Amino acid sequence: MAARHVANPLRGVICQLSRTSVAQDGLAKTPRLTRSITTETTVSSPDAAQLYASANLTSSPKSTTTSTSPSPAPIGPQAVTTIIYSFPALEPLRFEYYPVNHLYLPTRRDILHRAIVYEGDMTRLGTASTKWREEVHGSTRKVRPQKGSGKARLGDKKSPMLRGGGVAFGPKPRDFSTKLPRKVYDLAWRTALSYRYRKGELIIVDESLEMEDYSTGYAREVFEAHQWGRPHGRSLLVTEGPRHERTNLFRALDGMGEEGRALTWEEVDVKDLLEMGRIVVEKGALARILEAHQTDLTKTKRLVNKLQ
Repeated sequence: MAARHVANPLRGVICQLSRTSVAQDGLAKTPRLTRSITTETTVSSPDAAQLYASANLTSSPKSTTTSTSPSPAPIGPQAVTTIIYSFPALEPLRFEYYPVNHLYLPTRRDILHRAIVYEGDMTRLGTASTKWREEVHGSTRKVRPQKGSGKARLGDKKSPMLRGGGVAFGPKPRDFSTKLPRKVYDLAWRTALSYRYRKGELIIVDESLEMEDYSTGYAREVFEAHQWGRPHGRSLLVTEGPRHERTNLFRALDGMGEEGRALTWEEVDVKDLLEMGRIVVEKGALARILEAHQTDLTKTKRLVNKLQ
């Protein structure tokens, strides 16, 4: 029992000593922290303070992450690669790069549909015309009496109910053209070209699309060698120069019928770019088309330049 009484106070003293040692260690650590903080914040002059602050900002990783925001990474390719061929051998010559907003736009069927309808409405002549009863030549005398004949009431012989009379609610010359924003129409052009590029049906030729001979047989041999004819889908050849500078080409394709067509870059529309199997275009003609149909891009660049 005595040993137990003796051991209990010793155990209490040992616990108190351990507590005091822990407290001393904590007290010993706290001055170190306070001293380190005070020594780091004490600066002799304002210039030194500015240098110290700039040094801390550059050295500490936390300050760099909070002060500077990382630049966003580019999404997708910024340019697409195309092969320039020679004509009529179609030998690859070199690579050319075009912006993604020219030949790599997503396919928008709604925009293409609006452009095709707009072009179709513009081509409608609207010259259909009929005569109303006032415009028909003839007498205005009443054909039969109003009552007593047992027949229906009828006016003069120019009535729409009689043969040779006027036409009720007939067509008159009018304008069928509709409106479409220029930006939407230009976007449809580049969307159609991008659709052809994605499918591998856009062939860019460096030299002029001119044949050595104007015979239809020679043009048919060229089409059969490259599989451009009707069995493989008709082909559209787009030239930069006018027709009188590509005489052999246009004369040869005029005799081929449904095998293919040749148009200048001013005669092509969005429907022509989509209804053929492939497009063979001169590099200069493609550059003119892209330059003429990029109003939505040029105005955006002007706005960015004004803001800068």
